Amino acid sequence: MSLIKSISGIRGTIGGKPGDNLTPLDTVKFAAAYGTWLKNEYPGKELNVVIGRDARISGAMVQNLVMNTLLGMGINVTDVGLSTTPTVEVAVTLEKANGGIILTASHNPKQWNALKLLNEKGEFLNGADGEKILKYAESESFEFAEVDALGTITVIEDYMDRHIEEVLKLPLVDAEKVKAAKFKVVVDAVNSTGGIAIPALLNKLGVETVELYCEPNGHFPHNPEPLKEHLGDIMKLVVTEKANLGIVVDPDVDRLAIIDENGEMFGEEYTLVACADYVLGKTPGATVSNLSSSRALRDLTRQHGQQYKASAVGEVNVVQLMKDTNAIIGGEGNGGIIYPESHYGRDSLVGVALFLTHLAEKNIEVSALRKEYPIYFMSKNKIELTPGLDVDGILEQVQKNHSAEEISTIDGVKIDFEENWVHLRKSNTEPIIRIYTEAKSQQEADDLAQNMIAEIKEIVG
Repeated sequence: MSLIKSISGIRGTIGGKPGDNLTPLDTVKFAAAYGTWLKNEYPGKELNVVIGRDARISGAMVQNLVMNTLLGMGINVTDVGLSTTPTVEVAVTLEKANGGIILTASHNPKQWNALKLLNEKGEFLNGADGEKILKYAESESFEFAEVDALGTITVIEDYMDRHIEEVLKLPLVDAEKVKAAKFKVVVDAVNSTGGIAIPALLNKLGVETVELYCEPNGHFPHNPEPLKEHLGDIMKLVVTEKANLGIVVDPDVDRLAIIDENGEMFGEEYTLVACADYVLGKTPGATVSNLSSSRALRDLTRQHGQQYKASAVGEVNVVQLMKDTNAIIGGEGNGGIIYPESHYGRDSLVGVALFLTHLAEKNIEVSALRKEYPIYFMSKNKIELTPGLDVDGILEQVQKNHSAEEISTIDGVKIDFEENWVHLRKSNTEPIIRIYTEAKSQQEADDLAQNMIAEIKEIVG
């Protein structure tokens, strides 16, 4: 069974049986549920929804199903075609649309696709709105338009270019400074829409670009999650090309990873740290990341004399806390940069522009920049439990065992020790506890995880 329904949308593998996979029937049903929600949010109003997709093979089919379902409900569609997640988010606000749908399964393999749902601000839906859509889908309480009230499609083919222009307008993006640095950059866009957007942005910034897997054909040449174990080709090519750095994005271009001039990972966690360092140096203010992100952002923010806060995991939670604290930059440790001066969404184009401006201003190599930041190492593990076990009870006992430490329970249990931390989160679909740890050495992080696994097994008995 590969169909996952959540408040943020629906995700699944293409083909198979309705209800078990992301079939055309499931796609239409969920698009109709979103359309029903919009019509209830804006009764009696003419509606417009922006639709864009990444380059995965099923994208055109899924987009046609979604668009025509909305047309059948009397909702107009702005079709931005091949796009990125942040581009669709930007387009919703620029078009003054009532919402948006991004057709992408993010870092999942090519057999997956998904409908990611946006509100009129170009932001992911909150929990309450997402629950309403799930209920509409479950009850199939849809009403379609009569023939004279069908929606229309407006095609806009240059929205990635418009998005790039919005990025270049940001006060802290200094294109002339980047041009003067004469950077040479290798780009791995995993044969999705980043292969269009990132080289186009770099061209505007005067950067010499070497393209690797930048043909948007949806045939991902490696696992599309931008982790070290998947990026051997670009790590070698950066060295061979004697480039200043490598840039890696996932299929929908909301996660950004950097490779240094030696072909080594800068670290996904440190993409946000570097961009935050630059922004904090120009415009002081608060920062936010989630509980599973590196402590490095907290340390850096305090070095700048500012306040750091941690949210529950999930972009919508990060965004809400950023608004609550009036944060100037935030994001997630998976390479997601959220810069409110642009918009409240993870945006690799913004991240690239800020990072290169920072690097040009520093006038140092990427490896030297990395050494300026606190050094932490993470370990990510999970423990599978027997079905029927009281996972909440296990987490409560862990909390009691460490009651003398600083503990957060806004999302599972996070225990902050003086030199390291551990974050335990239960799966909503499986009897699994995910275990994230961070320490000042990889061995220490791994040992902390294993100690926590042993502690949980002792609790279980």
